[in-house]
Amino acid sequence: MFKDFLCKQMELHPSMQPQDVIKLCYQAAFGAEHLLEDFARVKEYFDAEFLKIAERDESLYEPISNDVYRVNMAAWKKAGLPKEWLFNLFVLSARVRHEDGESSFRDYLTQVEGLPFCNNEWREYIRLDMQDGIKAIHHSEDYRENEKPAYRVISGEYIRLIPIFEIMAKYFRQTQSAILMAGGTDFELFSYIIAIDGRAASGKTTMASQLAEVLGAGVIHMDDFFLPEELRTPERFAKHGGNVHHERFIQEVLPFLKSADAFSYKVYDCKQMDFNGNRDVAQSNWRIIEGAYSCHPVLGDYMDFKIFSDVSPKEQQARIKKRNGPQIAEEYTAKWIPLEESYLKAYQIKENACVFV
Repeated sequence: MFKDFLCKQMELHPSMQPQDVIKLCYQAAFGAEHLLEDFARVKEYFDAEFLKIAERDESLYEPISNDVYRVNMAAWKKAGLPKEWLFNLFVLSARVRHEDGESSFRDYLTQVEGLPFCNNEWREYIRLDMQDGIKAIHHSEDYRENEKPAYRVISGEYIRLIPIFEIMAKYFRQTQSAILMAGGTDFELFSYIIAIDGRAASGKTTMASQLAEVLGAGVIHMDDFFLPEELRTPERFAKHGGNVHHERFIQEVLPFLKSADAFSYKVYDCKQMDFNGNRDVAQSNWRIIEGAYSCHPVLGDYMDFKIFSDVSPKEQQARIKKRNGPQIAEEYTAKWIPLEESYLKAYQIKENACVFV
């Protein structure tokens, strides 16, 4: 319940006033909804705020509802995370619309009624504040002076990326340091590579899309390397992970991954069982390879980060049925999932990942 989040916030930030409670209710209900009409001005304000913030030991993020979080900028800065990543998370979260925001907001205010905090002063504040309808408000002077709030409200769907960002940022700093020590400075000439492997219907493609939006990364899909019909022999399927066209991946993708330059590769459409155009991979210092078998040993140790995306068998079945229908779900259960599981087990893909989600 929201009441639990509120109680935790009051424990963490004892300077909360009625005004701050209303602000919390509003943010928990509406998330980071903003009209970012003057994008350049918003970015300028963010950069200036981030620059003046002193690093501080505090939680990197705090939940304020089931799907809304406050990400603390001082902790973000102390963790050495690039400010651009946080800004992009904020922008993406601002696009998330909460259709039930108004009803949630009123429900959260009702839940406050059951707390000791609720008194005549609170009720009067609510009455006066709500005269002109629901609107965003600022923190109280007491809260600003004592708590020194500096955060951005982020949608819960992006929070799972933050542990990944922490590992990436650490590696990023180590790599740049090594390049500088070796006398190099051309960071823009090469790319960092993320591979997202894992179980079917675990959200690999969604995660890759989210990471790409934050990082400005180019994405390569393993589904584009579906095994052509002429190669689909019993001998091939007997090999762990043999049901992907890794030979073509090695030829068309691997030679170009480390360069930041744009490139393209052919797409094999499993529905047509034939090639269907090319996929362009934009110029970027980040590359994401997503899909089952992206960490197959035959491809080599080409990646900088290995992410394992997991899902329970029950949830996996439910997602496949919703996404592909009952008939395809049966085919997955009988054929593709067993092949996938044998590959995951044979090469300990989950155990060798940098992080799993």
